Amino acid sequence: MISVIIPTLRERRLIEQALRQFDDEIRTKYDIEIIVSDGGSDDGTVQIANELADNVVIYNGEARQTIAGGRNAGAAEAKGDLLFFLNADTLIDEPARFFESILKIMSDPKVLALTCYVGIYPDEEKLSDKIFHGFCNRFFDLVNAVGIGMGRGECHVIRRTVFEDIGQYNSVLVAGEDFDLYSRIRRKGKITFMRDHYVYESPRRYRRYGYHRVAIDWFINAISVKLFKRSVINEWKPIR
Repeated sequence: MISVIIPTLRERRLIEQALRQFDDEIRTKYDIEIIVSDGGSDDGTVQIANELADNVVIYNGEARQTIAGGRNAGAAEAKGDLLFFLNADTLIDEPARFFESILKIMSDPKVLALTCYVGIYPDEEKLSDKIFHGFCNRFFDLVNAVGIGMGRGECHVIRRTVFEDIGQYNSVLVAGEDFDLYSRIRRKGKITFMRDHYVYESPRRYRRYGYHRVAIDWFINAISVKLFKRSVINEWKPIR
């Protein structure tokens, strides 16, 4: 079984399309369960998730839940041998071909995790998006190839046994949790970067802040996580 785990926080506008991409045929053919892990939405996200997901985990703590904590909470309820983490605004290009590749690649026991290229929704993509994400995809591929380990949170596929063995996501990290997790996995074994597959995300954060600011935030947090095991920022502000 493949457990698809989607953390949410006030994602009413986009969560339905994210869930509907896993139609009955896809879910049956590839033995997929859908888990939504909600961090305290008050906008109707949970109601939509209850209609379309197999399981909805709701966080009721006082402090704001990190996305890492949300992913861990979803994974705790998962039944699958493979855990597929993606964000609430993420859409998979050619889902059937994507899952065929996952099963083929993960049939090799040496592969502990995989990831793929990330782009912007094709109907909203600009030249700046192509340039920025084209560079990032190749850079992250290289970082993984040289043994550091990297996979953006829009697409993490991990063996459940490996995820549990390395201690899951670091729920204290507000940002950089994806880099931290894949760095730890890479020290244990092989990560495959699927160069012929894409997932697409909303451009909302890049439109709000611009690529310069987002890139700087990524870089600073990655360095801080690598050297000091903590995020520089105290809050990753949701853009809705």
